[in-house]
Amino acid sequence: MPVYDYKCREHGHFHGLETLAQSAQPKACPVCGVMSARIIVIPPHIIAANQALRSAQARNEKSRHEPVFSNQESRAEELKRREHRHGKGCGCGHEPMGKSKMFYTADGKKIFPSMRPWMISH
Repeated sequence: MPVYDYKCREHGHFHGLETLAQSAQPKACPVCGVMSARIIVIPPHIIAANQALRSAQARNEKSRHEPVFSNQESRAEELKRREHRHGKGCGCGHEPMGKSKMFYTADGKKIFPSMRPWMISH
C-alpha cells in the first residue's frame, strides 16, 4: 500500500498508509482525530530550480505524450532555432547543428576531424 501525505490544520503534516481506493478520502489526524485532507508534497529542489531547468523538464514531460508533427511552420521554427547567433562565417568555431563535419579520405574511409574521434562510424 502506498503512503500518502495529509495535513491537519492544528498539528501539521502527517503520513498515512492507505489503499488506492481510499487515497482521495480524508484521514483522521493521529493527534486530535480531526479529518484532514490529502496534500501533494513538492520536493524543495523542484521549487528552487531555475527557470531554464523547469522549462526543460516541462518540455521533456510534454514530449512524452504529445508527438511533434513535421509541417512547414515547425521546420522553419526548428531551422531558426538552430541558426548560429553570430551569423555565418564568424569564425568562432560553432557551426549550426545538422551540418556534418565528416570527411572522406582518398580510399573512401570516413573521418570526423572535430567530432568524437573515439566513436566508430557506421
